[in-house]
Amino acid sequence: MDAAASPLLTDLYQLNMMQAYLDHGDTQTAVFEFFVRTLPQRRRFLLAAGLEQALAFLENLRFSTADIDWLKSTGRFKQNLLDYARDFRFAGDVHAMPEGTAFFAGEPILRVTAPLPAAQLVETRLINILHLQTLVAAKAARCLLAAPGKLLVDFGLRRAHGAEAGLMAARASYLAGFAGTATVLAGEKFGIPLYGTMAHSFIESFDDEVAAFEAFARSRPDGLTLLLDTYDTEAAARKVVALAPRLKAAGIIIRSVRLDSGDLAALATSVRKILDQGGLKEVAIFASGGLDEDSLAAFVRKAAPIDGFGVGTSLTTSADVPNIDCVYKLQEYAGVPRRKLSEKKATWPGCKQVWRRYDADGRPAGDVLTIEGRAADGEPLIKPVMKDGRRVAPAEPLAAIRERAKRELERLPEPLRRLEPDATYPVEIAPELQELAAEVDRRMQSRLARATN
Repeated sequence: MDAAASPLLTDLYQLNMMQAYLDHGDTQTAVFEFFVRTLPQRRRFLLAAGLEQALAFLENLRFSTADIDWLKSTGRFKQNLLDYARDFRFAGDVHAMPEGTAFFAGEPILRVTAPLPAAQLVETRLINILHLQTLVAAKAARCLLAAPGKLLVDFGLRRAHGAEAGLMAARASYLAGFAGTATVLAGEKFGIPLYGTMAHSFIESFDDEVAAFEAFARSRPDGLTLLLDTYDTEAAARKVVALAPRLKAAGIIIRSVRLDSGDLAALATSVRKILDQGGLKEVAIFASGGLDEDSLAAFVRKAAPIDGFGVGTSLTTSADVPNIDCVYKLQEYAGVPRRKLSEKKATWPGCKQVWRRYDADGRPAGDVLTIEGRAADGEPLIKPVMKDGRRVAPAEPLAAIRERAKRELERLPEPLRRLEPDATYPVEIAPELQELAAEVDRRMQSRLARATN
């Protein structure tokens, strides 16, 4: 069985709580919501991502006979939990923001409505799925905004935190607007365009750099990119100029060259001059090597003649912000609104909707967080995606999600588009939601008072 789909890929306390719920008969309908408590300084907005994998997880969640046998062998769980696991199918409802939607702190992007043991069980894996892709999508969006019009490619698999993380990072970055990925499996699984060049080891395996270039070109002529910086970058550029006519005679066109080390802006300028003087003005320059949105923005400010970038480790690990404070919290049980009151971790109770207002130019002007079913000005962002454990519509094509993300980035308020660290966006708490929270507080205080008398 695929480990990523196993119900045992969870925290022990989820199973402990399931056992206690079953023992106590707490199996009525619960509502949980996934949201981000606070935004880090370098993420003034986020992009919802990972919903497709979250729904696939819920649809296919089963306990195998081996899972149940192992749970029994631990001696931790009673027969009622083992019986529950044997017949388990997720039969709940899910509401969510469409993937590619920009969102902000406190706004739920996914809501699960299901019997309490089932809604509790799925917490860990849902957070795990949504957190990674949302984090990487936001990082990719920052890179796109820092280098508008440039070709951006995910180069980060090798330093991703595991195989699944690398694969999902390829999906999340493409969803956000990257042109493609170097991760081959992402091409097979998701139809993402693949980009790849050569490593320095290929050049080093030949005694002559020109011979290496020509051997690679004749073997892999389509979309040919040659790596220049194994030895002397400018000398390699001149070798490419000399080689180009011979390759062209064989029907092979050099599409681009890649720079992977050194002062990339300065080298790109000198390489561009060499290529142009050699009649290769159409050959693009592609750069890689420890890049992030800050370095991309610096290249743009310098007007460095670089046409595209491979972004690797900083993207797939979201190195500057490797995690966000996302949570999955109980908001209602048995029809009664619930809320957490912990210091700096208080939640708003009940099922909620996010309404987004737009200004005259079509840019988001502010959001309102309110109770589901209460209308507000603007567009409701949270929509039904699963009913009784079945999707309400086929999986959304990745191309459609990319288009949504593109529109979202294009119409962000300018301070957010400019990645200003102090940029803010208004999210208002509707009066009726504030009143609901006050009612919950009064109810809890009354219960506490009775309990202490």
